[in-house]
Amino acid sequence: MEQIKIVIAGPRGRMGKEALELIHNTEHFTLVGAVDRVNGGKLISDIEGLPPLEAPIFEDIEACFQEVQPDVLLDLTTPEIGRRHTRIALDYGIRPVVGTTGFTAQDLDELQGLAQQKQLGAIIAPNFAIGAVLMMKFSQMAAKYFQDVEIIELHHNQKLDAPSGTGIKTAEMIAEVREQKKQGHPDEKEHIIGARGADFEGIRLHSVRLPGLIAHQEVLFGGDGQTLTIRHDSYNRASFMSGVKLAIDTVMKIDLLVYGLENIME
Repeated sequence: MEQIKIVIAGPRGRMGKEALELIHNTEHFTLVGAVDRVNGGKLISDIEGLPPLEAPIFEDIEACFQEVQPDVLLDLTTPEIGRRHTRIALDYGIRPVVGTTGFTAQDLDELQGLAQQKQLGAIIAPNFAIGAVLMMKFSQMAAKYFQDVEIIELHHNQKLDAPSGTGIKTAEMIAEVREQKKQGHPDEKEHIIGARGADFEGIRLHSVRLPGLIAHQEVLFGGDGQTLTIRHDSYNRASFMSGVKLAIDTVMKIDLLVYGLENIME
């Protein structure tokens, strides 16, 4: 299999460390560089706790692209930085795979146009866990038969955005097939603002943030005399790596932007 040259942004984060192990242990992946806000001029192997990869670290992403000329940027940073990096990667003819949430519809439209103009593949994934993607797909199937639905997403307390990208994506997928409906009693009142969660086209979406959690979500459907719960749990960040590998392999074969792994899973 042809080698894929990869630059990773965010190598010292928890997801970044797992991704480095994935690259290190995947025969046709080659790490050619990393982008980090510190440690410029060092090698990945110089950083304690990271794999023995002899890839240089850059603090400036454009300098990195100019010097190492990768095929793929794997971005595991923050929403603001991820948006910027994605645009720069496409400008340089590099295919981005982004695990950062927080992209708006306007962001996605703009990046889709840029990917189309450059005829480059790009993948933005709110969740890289294959099980989480299946949870979203199963929820969309169930929504054809259950109109009343609430989503509870639970994440660690260091997560910056709420609701999560997975929660929003799930609500969007359900809304595609569900007739819009205002749930609950027509005269219900919130005695504390936000008690009923966010409202996405009538779907209630709740966010929980606690230490000890990683990434979890359950989708609750209610009907006459029955309920259906679809739940996914990620207990560690290794759970995301099969999706990262799938995205990197797939982005080399497409020439458009894809939002969500469900769109590349048969």
